Amino acid sequence: MVLERRVDDPFDRHFRPGEALEWLRSHGLAPENEDTPPYRPIWVFGYGSLMWNPGIRHDHAEMVLLRGYHRRFCVLSHRYRGTPERPGLVLGLDRGGACWGMAFRIPAEHVAECAEYLWYREMISEVYKPTLISLNLRDGPQRAVTFRVRRDHHQYYPGHDLDEVADIIARSVGPRGANVEYLDQTVCHLRQMKIRDPQLETLWHSVQGIRSG
Repeated sequence: MVLERRVDDPFDRHFRPGEALEWLRSHGLAPENEDTPPYRPIWVFGYGSLMWNPGIRHDHAEMVLLRGYHRRFCVLSHRYRGTPERPGLVLGLDRGGACWGMAFRIPAEHVAECAEYLWYREMISEVYKPTLISLNLRDGPQRAVTFRVRRDHHQYYPGHDLDEVADIIARSVGPRGANVEYLDQTVCHLRQMKIRDPQLETLWHSVQGIRSG
């Protein structure tokens, strides 16, 4: 598995070896040492690009509704879809509401490598916080790992004004391309997966109006 680091903050963070494993252990998801029982499968919840580009080994995936959180453009992007002078916005999982997403089951033998990959992918700037959530899956309730936005982080964007968010997305461009491309890809994938997200659809139409005007 190739670890692709998504750096999206002016200050890169250096990982300590075993950081992901330490978190899993502290939440009862990994053995304390080699003498204890082996890993068990874990579940991971994705709400954005992880849904259609998980990058992790899994043996089962299913659509599920997460209650208590919602998907929105609330993370300032300085080096991905924007610049320090004109940051763009990318998705975060914020408190309140509900959110359809994808739950992935990671086989026990792949838990360690998948956790490391996810930490590199999601935790570079620490704007996201690993969190245990409860999901009601087809076979019953399960705990799952997800990455929610930290409201105390300098990249957190608290604004909810639709016109303001649409204007930022319509005009921001970064090394990875235009911010609007990120929105287009997100909405397109959600439509393909038969997920209706009224807030993102409304935002998408607002951005199209700005671009056509």
